[in-house]
Amino acid sequence: MNLSQALQTLVLAMAATCVLGAEDWLQFRGPRGDGVSASKLPTRLEASSLTWAASLPGRGLSSPIIIGKRVILTCSSGPKQDRLHVLCFDLEGGAIRWERQFWATGRTMTHEKTNGAAPTPVSDGERVFALFSSNDCAALDLDGNLLWFRGLGRDYPNASNSLGMSSSLLVVGGVVIAQVENDSESFTAGLDVGTGANRWKLDRPRRANWTSPSLFKGADGTAFVALQSSMGLSVIEPATGKTIASYDDGASTVASTTPREGRLFVPSQGLTVLELAEPGQPLKQIWRSAQLRPGTPSPLVVDGRVLILNDGGVLTCGSMTDGTRQWQLRLKGPFSSTPVAAGGFLYCVNEKGLLQVVDPTKPEGEVVSELDLGGTILSTPAVAQGSLFVRSDATLWRIGKPPENPL
Repeated sequence: MNLSQALQTLVLAMAATCVLGAEDWLQFRGPRGDGVSASKLPTRLEASSLTWAASLPGRGLSSPIIIGKRVILTCSSGPKQDRLHVLCFDLEGGAIRWERQFWATGRTMTHEKTNGAAPTPVSDGERVFALFSSNDCAALDLDGNLLWFRGLGRDYPNASNSLGMSSSLLVVGGVVIAQVENDSESFTAGLDVGTGANRWKLDRPRRANWTSPSLFKGADGTAFVALQSSMGLSVIEPATGKTIASYDDGASTVASTTPREGRLFVPSQGLTVLELAEPGQPLKQIWRSAQLRPGTPSPLVVDGRVLILNDGGVLTCGSMTDGTRQWQLRLKGPFSSTPVAAGGFLYCVNEKGLLQVVDPTKPEGEVVSELDLGGTILSTPAVAQGSLFVRSDATLWRIGKPPENPL
């Protein structure tokens, strides 16, 4: 092999290594909002699978997001949960890179199971947007410098509920989508990424709602946002907030819609699969299954399978084509966290901190390994850089390492 060939081989190997696990995880449930990653993670978990653990200054249900070598998440602390934290950790070693703290301007009262840092932050790759249960929203650059702060609870004083808010943000086309739905002053707003000012504001059904908005694309590639509520589903244009289609047969106010391959898997009447046939027309129902009924965790769609996990720990697998139930597997529950999928395997963490890896390709599903993290975990994991990121109230873990450079 001559020098030129050796250099070409080196470049290709480095490029391949960068591609493996290189996809960032910029929002709740990952880049497509469906909880699925192409990354291959360790499937036989043991104590040595833990890369690092970092201590956290307060409670949180929010998921981590990963932007390059930064791992970002939120916490709330203090007896009244009125101290709001945005933290950035180094992906390689877990050391803290920066932390920003804010005082809550809105209501901080929540149910004891949740807390002020329930919504997952979001990034457009240049900025981080963090929303808290108090309806305070902060925008920072990747070095933690404050760009703007918006107290939605001050602007809309009745926009809250006694259990706490938890809808995660979505960012698309220069607009931050904030779903602030409750029993009183219920709305969804499109905030300008540069200023935090309203670009638009929609009145929404007056009922407490903890679901998060979902981004999906129509047949022509146009991006739309699905807003779920107890009334059903509204499809809106992210730039204007204009409603272009709807589904009015009710839906969960806890488990969120999962977008996958142009379809919407909605926790409604069990599970209902919808498709946007044409803007301005009602959403088209593809199929419905009463046997596939999500609990708190949202649906997952992987390799032609629909996977539903209820609160007690029963994992149900159905056909993506028609919803026919294929098998059921009892995991060790209970569960609040939504599973994520990587390399075809499911990673499910229960409320007691037990992480279970499931192979859904087996005829009846099979748990292939377990790892006890030893803390209460209610948040959904994140996947990036060949690793799984999991947080409890006290600790953030990185599990697994990216492939070693063969050269």
